[in-house]
Amino acid sequence: MKILIASDIHGSLKYCKELVERYNEENCDKLILLGDVLYHGPRNDLPEEYNPKGVIALLNGMEDEILCVRGNCEAEVDDMVLSFPVLAEYAILYHKERLFFLTHGHKLNPQNLPKLKKGDVLFNGHTHVSKIEELENGILYVNPGSVSIPKENTPRGYIIIDDNAIIHKDLEGNILEDYAL
Repeated sequence: MKILIASDIHGSLKYCKELVERYNEENCDKLILLGDVLYHGPRNDLPEEYNPKGVIALLNGMEDEILCVRGNCEAEVDDMVLSFPVLAEYAILYHKERLFFLTHGHKLNPQNLPKLKKGDVLFNGHTHVSKIEELENGILYVNPGSVSIPKENTPRGYIIIDDNAIIHKDLEGNILEDYAL
């Protein structure tokens, strides 16, 4: 199974379209969104081509392929307009004997870890800063950054998980970093 993980679209139709193009070009089986899908939030400027209704239409057309967790900008109304659930605080997947804990990151993050053990992987967005790093306790931390509003000079990006690696790519599809599984 090949999975694409992205975060923080914030209602940008332009970058959501680019993400879906990468998803299709990568021939992925599942799109996991780590929250903040539609709303830009009060601390962020409007992203380019801010069009939440367009994002709704685009992603609803892929509803069977999407797993999404709640970001700090999601609201109950988002769950009413999207054809896939967006209000779960986290999701857990197992891959090659590793636990993948997926959350937005505004509550659980490297500074406030969920109950994980050495070898587990924590995925979150929220900071808009991409990162793959092993924490002191042996937990792998993965953040795809933001699709639409990256911060700290990081690129717009996403993560690909295949049978062998966790791969960080920019929104043009260039490999930036990889971590062997």
